[in-house]
Amino acid sequence: MNRTTVPLIAGVAALVAVTGFASMSEPGASGGTTAKAAAQLPVERTSLLCPAPSTSDIAETAYTSFTPVTKDTGTGGKAELVAAGEQSADAEKDDKKDGKKGSGKDGKDGKEKPVLTPKEPGKPVTGEASGAESPALVGTAEGRFAPGWAVQQTTEVEAGDGRGLLGLACSAPDTDFWFPGAGTAKERTDYVHLTNPDDSAAVADIELYGKDGALKSAVGEGVKIPAHSSEAVLLSTLIDEPQTDLTVHVTVRSGRVAAAVQSLDDTLGGDWLTASAAPAGSLVLPGIPKDATSVRLVAFVPGEADADLKVRLASPTGTITPAGHETLHVKAGMTAAVDLGDVTRGEAGSLLLTPTGRSTPVVAALRVVRGKGDAQETAFIPATGPVGARATAADNRSKGSTLSLVAPGRGAKVKVTASAGSGGGTAVSKTYTIKGGTTQNVQAPVPSGLKGTYALTVEPLSGGPVHASRMLEAAEDGVPMFTVQTLPDDRGTVKVPVAEQDLSVLQK
Repeated sequence: MNRTTVPLIAGVAALVAVTGFASMSEPGASGGTTAKAAAQLPVERTSLLCPAPSTSDIAETAYTSFTPVTKDTGTGGKAELVAAGEQSADAEKDDKKDGKKGSGKDGKDGKEKPVLTPKEPGKPVTGEASGAESPALVGTAEGRFAPGWAVQQTTEVEAGDGRGLLGLACSAPDTDFWFPGAGTAKERTDYVHLTNPDDSAAVADIELYGKDGALKSAVGEGVKIPAHSSEAVLLSTLIDEPQTDLTVHVTVRSGRVAAAVQSLDDTLGGDWLTASAAPAGSLVLPGIPKDATSVRLVAFVPGEADADLKVRLASPTGTITPAGHETLHVKAGMTAAVDLGDVTRGEAGSLLLTPTGRSTPVVAALRVVRGKGDAQETAFIPATGPVGARATAADNRSKGSTLSLVAPGRGAKVKVTASAGSGGGTAVSKTYTIKGGTTQNVQAPVPSGLKGTYALTVEPLSGGPVHASRMLEAAEDGVPMFTVQTLPDDRGTVKVPVAEQDLSVLQK
């Protein structure tokens, strides 16, 4: 027998555990053995990417990193966020030659200092950036810092186009994204940001769909994103005619990217539009602010069959049907939009979309406006998956954080933990019971003795699926600035089959 066989088998087993991707099939009846149940193990590596925060010279951006404490992770590992391009040799040469505004070299090898370097799980760490030159960031967490790693990017712009609070949870790279809710109307300036974390260039296609279907654009084909770099593509340059409601589809031909749409409005402020959950027959859009003055639903069907959707609002007392908006018909390949007005009428609410008959996969998002007249501000709420085992929202303050929990089916019990503060404080936890078919806005628990910012971690304990979002607000000169982040499962653990050596396969 070849002496390399045993190490090879062991190496394959180790690779499965590290990557978090594995499959297991039950042996046939003649195999004589039964496969053991897969173990739920913490992931060992996580990548997150943050787009360039703003083109405004007066933008102030805060970054917050947090990893919840996870069992069985050991004591090793690290995490850091660095400027996109910093890992590229060409970028390092350019930096040494030309320098960078506010770059902050570490004096040892000429490289940039990381924007954030967490010290331990369970405690947030923060960083700041100012102005229009702040770059996109590429982050990697390993070992005990990897499971559930969350990074929040929050930018405040006091004046100008897109004035407001722009926030997003930095996201993992992927290859397919849907963004219903974008636009190229004359008052809108929308960019799709594509960030590549890898050592080779990525190539992506940007497709746009309006109310009448696909919009032809050769410019959006084959967009190249260099290694460790970020590209911002202005949507209005891809098509000729302005479109009030667009669905943006980003597909990656080679490599992988993180994608997000930055939407700026002349009068209604701006925010980040993150990707909708994968196309599904039923969708949940959680956490419409109770004082929303305008709510616009945008939906799209990627397939070839039309969709008929029942529209319901999960309120604090149960599900109700918005008067005049009982259903929504969405034609295949076309973007549909409807104004729901002040649908929440002063109460917490989440939108539930379900098929009236045959289930057809759809994607959807809400554009939400608070305030009136010249004091209006915008945020987006895309459809999102359930919390699952755990989800985290970083960057919460002593005031201005509202957690929204919705149980679209059965009731559920949920544990919410406020971490220690970035500058001090002791973690606290509270348990909430959410009745089926309702949305509850809970005043987020605050760590005792809080100094700085903190993270909120949501963990369902029993009952049916729970969907969640966090609204962060900061009023400025009478403008109700706010941003909403949805909280899908953090995918901090993965099922890994039990691997054993079986040398008998070499004799067959």
